[in-house]
Order: sequence, then structure tokens, then C-alpha cells
Amino acid sequence: MEPKHSAEMSRHLDKQNHALMETYRAMSHELHKLQVEEETIMQKLYDLMSVEGLLPKRKKERQPEKAGESAQENEEQEP
Repeated sequence: MEPKHSAEMSRHLDKQNHALMETYRAMSHELHKLQVEEETIMQKLYDLMSVEGLLPKRKKERQPEKAGESAQENEEQEP
């Protein structure tokens, strides 16, 4: 390749690289904004569902087994 053409090619590639980096930054920024918006919306949905009683109730954590009792005996005691 002639030096003149390689210099032009280099400038052209530099411009493309700059344009691609600007596009990447803009898209990355937009993605971050959308992720924050999604998190906010999901928190509001959770709050609304909680107020309306639409969330499943969590079972209480099982108590550690007492000495001398088997796991089967503990299961029979739970409703």
C-alpha cells in the first residue's frame, strides 16, 4: 500500500474508532438509565403487591433440631 493511502486509511480508521466509541458510551449510558428505571419500577411493583397482599407468605425458618429429637418428629409437630 502506498504511504499516501495508508495515511488516509489510518485517519479513516481513527474516525471510525472515535465514532464507535462515542456510540458505545451513549448506549452504555442509556442502558444504565434503563436499568435504574427497571429497578425503580420493580420496587414500586413489589410495594404495591405487598400492600394488596399479593405476595406469597414466607414460611418461618425451621428451628434447629433439639437434642434427642429426629427430623421426622419435628416435621410431625409442624402444621
